[in-house]
Amino acid sequence: MLYRSDTKAPLSVVSSRYQVVQPKAVLEFYRDLTEVSGFELETAGVLKEGRKFWALARTGKSMALKGNDVVNGYLLLATSCDGSLATTATPTTIRVVCNNTLTIALNGASSAIKVPHSTSFDAQAVKKQLGIAVSQWDSFMYRMKTLSERKVKNHEAMNYFLKVLCQTDSQPDQAAVLTNERALKKVQSMYEGQGHGAELASASGTAWGLLNAVTEFVDHEKRARSQEFRLDSAWFGQGASLKQRALHHALLLAA
Repeated sequence: MLYRSDTKAPLSVVSSRYQVVQPKAVLEFYRDLTEVSGFELETAGVLKEGRKFWALARTGKSMALKGNDVVNGYLLLATSCDGSLATTATPTTIRVVCNNTLTIALNGASSAIKVPHSTSFDAQAVKKQLGIAVSQWDSFMYRMKTLSERKVKNHEAMNYFLKVLCQTDSQPDQAAVLTNERALKKVQSMYEGQGHGAELASASGTAWGLLNAVTEFVDHEKRARSQEFRLDSAWFGQGASLKQRALHHALLLAA
């Protein structure tokens, strides 16, 4: 049984093979990165009453799309005490104007590095892999620039949202359309001007604008029991999968 050291509240039942990663190890991992690679620890927190904990660090990478739409590079390191999440280091972008997060993904795959709790957390090995992952920043941002230059017609925008939210690649699933009617209306209104930064030259009427309507919806508007549950979903659960679908379909539009 794992407990919190401060409140003694139970966290989970785990096997004897379970390798615990303490919050201190997450922060020490970043201390090394800040000293060696110039990373800057920005914020840290817990989710699910301490069952998951995370820290977010600026990598120093940054890019401005047209209209001064600034996107910064981050590294999200997270782990769990209940086995629901492997220790995961994820290169992530944050769009400044709306605080939307997006996992850096190339060739359809996330650049996240995962260490299961059945093995010990080897910080040096993860850092070596991270060097490769963070080096993909320029390539990823080049693709985001391509999205910002791809103008989108009205029918393309509607088809995009149907594909992303209703999980269909050919015909819209009518049941899914009805279930997701609120979400469809919300992302469309955000794309058409209600979203943060929707009026910027990079996003107005572009594939980048489509992608950001979905990421803002997932990060800030999607129905959830609480802001904490929404964040957990947006980073590690259903919301994260939805954002990856949005990225995939946006890149298909720009191909």
